[in-house]
Amino acid sequence: MNGLENTSLGEPNAIAILFFALVVLGTLVITYFAAKKTKSTSEYYAAGRSITGFQNGLALSGDYMSAASFLGISGIVALQGYDGFIYAVGYLVGWPALMFLIAEPLRNLGKFTFTDVVAFRLNKGPIRIAASIGGLLVVLFYTIAQMVGSGKLVELMFGMPYEMAEIIVGFVMLLYVLFGGMLATTWVQIIKACLLLFGVTLLTILTLAQFNFNPGIIFSEVQSMYGEQMLTPGGLVTGGLDAFSLGLALMFGLLGLPHILMRFYTVPDAKEARKSVSWATTFIGYFYLIIPIVGFGAAVLVKKSVIAGVDKGGNMAAPLLSELLGGTPFLGFIAAVAFATILAVVAGLTLAAASALSHDIYVNVIKKGDATEAEQVKSARIATIIFGVVAVGLGILFKGQNVAFLVGLAFAIAASANFPSLLLSILWRRFSTQGAVWSIIAGGLTATILIILSPTVWVSILGYEEAVFPLKNPAVVSMAVAFVTAIVVSLLTPEEKAQTMFDEEKARTYLGVGAE
Repeated sequence: MNGLENTSLGEPNAIAILFFALVVLGTLVITYFAAKKTKSTSEYYAAGRSITGFQNGLALSGDYMSAASFLGISGIVALQGYDGFIYAVGYLVGWPALMFLIAEPLRNLGKFTFTDVVAFRLNKGPIRIAASIGGLLVVLFYTIAQMVGSGKLVELMFGMPYEMAEIIVGFVMLLYVLFGGMLATTWVQIIKACLLLFGVTLLTILTLAQFNFNPGIIFSEVQSMYGEQMLTPGGLVTGGLDAFSLGLALMFGLLGLPHILMRFYTVPDAKEARKSVSWATTFIGYFYLIIPIVGFGAAVLVKKSVIAGVDKGGNMAAPLLSELLGGTPFLGFIAAVAFATILAVVAGLTLAAASALSHDIYVNVIKKGDATEAEQVKSARIATIIFGVVAVGLGILFKGQNVAFLVGLAFAIAASANFPSLLLSILWRRFSTQGAVWSIIAGGLTATILIILSPTVWVSILGYEEAVFPLKNPAVVSMAVAFVTAIVVSLLTPEEKAQTMFDEEKARTYLGVGAE
């Protein structure tokens, strides 16, 4: 094949708009029915704990397989080659750890947010404030990256102005969350996961059909066209320590992402929580297994120069490949799937932010837990509107900015601020309130400062010759700082009540005694 001479990307695509309208219409119908069932806080935040393990597994995979995964990893593989696998593997390997370390205790100890777990036997006020700030920072950085990505994507796909794209994404997402709560969001994510898995599978089959269904031929074509460096490490991650640090952030960052952890409260019990992780791991594992084939296929069939010409980050590799292999109709379908992906992920992020603002800060810190059911639902909806408007505003503000580092920063903060305090609160008897608060502050601040001083921001964005901090991802340092701070401060400020309550926490963690 001679690559793609002309592409319809950037022009209004009737089929893409039709698919896009069908996806939005279908999900709004679901929101309408979900809204009828969403009256209490449990229904708003946790879908009334009525979701099965299989359904939650699909929704979890829908929440996690973001546009960054679909468009970003295929693009990295297409332009950089082998190093794209680090992201594919890194995004996947955290799931077994989530299943064995976090899923069951999280479901048994918490109510609506991961902060409930950290605050279970510690001093509620300071913990909720610190953990909510850590969680909100992760959600905010993750959301900005998604919103900027959605604006760019719609601009390229439909020829629509960037600002208009931002407003549409924000408006539709607010409809899901505001009226349908977690139930609508869950079904939007399930539909999106099915569409994405179907679309990527079809794209992979069409790609393999060009090479007699032999992946080996793709790799030999890549080698003959671009040299051996495309199939060896070092194109993107320059050293072993950098790769290790990136792997740590991707693996343990998952265990601190508020919008993922929140999904475990939608199932009736810990058994279904474990089941949902095993299903999610299956779907996500399959997805990351086939995404590199799409990336390498695009490098060979579409050509790297064409991909970089349309978008220098490579994010349009998969849509360009779909246009080449299936024409405008298939491009339209893939464009709509990518859009549905962004809508579903942003809806999940908004719900996580709203729960931190209303459940953790307003209800439990400001009102000291003394709020009626109606007040709680009202505060949740107000928090949703506030965060939705902020998300759209930041998406417009960051127009044209290189925001790829924000996803890295979100994972680094999740791994450094949220994960250590969550793990230690479950496993370590001597963990204290001060230890938790200072661990969250130290981990979050260290991750943020080191990312600014790293080559990702200091050189690529600020334009300095050399970075102050040599690693692109700071997780190896910031996670260590968080754990050391937690241990040292906890030992210096022992808390008798927290140690006494550890046995009660243990019984509830493993036996589910008193779980909500």
